[in-house]
Amino acid sequence: MTTPLVEAALEQLCKHYVFPDRALAGAEIIRSRDYTGLSEADLCVRLTEDLFEIFADKHLRVRIRPVELQESGQSEEAAEAAWRDYLRVNNFGIARAERLAGNIGYLDLHNVTSPDVGASAIAAAMQLVEHTEALIIDLRRNRGGSPDGAIFWCSYFFKDEQTHLNSIYDGTTRQTRQYWSLAWVPGRRYLDRPVYALTSDTTFSGGEEIAYNLQAQRRAVLIGQTTRGGAHPTDRYPLSDTVEITVPFARSVNPVTETNWEGVGVQPDVEVSAEQAYAVAYRRALEHVVASAGDRLVVEQAQEALAALA
Repeated sequence: MTTPLVEAALEQLCKHYVFPDRALAGAEIIRSRDYTGLSEADLCVRLTEDLFEIFADKHLRVRIRPVELQESGQSEEAAEAAWRDYLRVNNFGIARAERLAGNIGYLDLHNVTSPDVGASAIAAAMQLVEHTEALIIDLRRNRGGSPDGAIFWCSYFFKDEQTHLNSIYDGTTRQTRQYWSLAWVPGRRYLDRPVYALTSDTTFSGGEEIAYNLQAQRRAVLIGQTTRGGAHPTDRYPLSDTVEITVPFARSVNPVTETNWEGVGVQPDVEVSAEQAYAVAYRRALEHVVASAGDRLVVEQAQEALAALA
């Protein structure tokens, strides 16, 4: 038997899932199962497990809402305000931005924030590394975020608006939106220098999109592990004040590969453990600086850093 909470989840699933026929069929399977007598938390776990068994979609899940969203009730405006506050106190997903020895830039991104709230922070991070000789983008702890944010980040690595980075098919409208590199970004673009993106088996969603877009365009070397494999953009729908469902309403289609990373993950160019990825990328970046024979002081600093890695 189902419960009112399960029925509310199925209503949102059937209304919004990117594959509507599969949603209807899957809902009938869910209705054949018994969810009575479970606590709210246990129901979320059981229903998420069953949804994954049926759909094999890692973005499709039912969960207890974060406390700050519970306090806002079910108002979309209040939930959005709470989410923006969360992003703000977490520096819009930018955990670290620094210049390493040897004039190597390093960005540690834990979330991909939409530019309408995070543009100034993203621009500030890019300004900090704009004069470096190579850049490491650490996505190993990145759990995702906004498709618009992924395009905003990627646009810094292409010279103009002529690069088609991704397309997203919306299952509810049956329309496809193309995402191209932006004609303008605040600050300088990061061009003609090596970029290394670090990945792990927990890199997910928007973090995967950054890695996949840059790899498909041969703009970055991916170092680390195969990622989790979630290529379906989502929206969150409250089922009560305390429970919500995340439903994928769209799917990504890369213009180069004509597919995406759903279920298979993004494959690294250099496969090493997540723990080794940083050292491997840093060594490659330093070797590039030494080989380029540029500024003498920078080359000497890179040589010293390489010696310290040995």
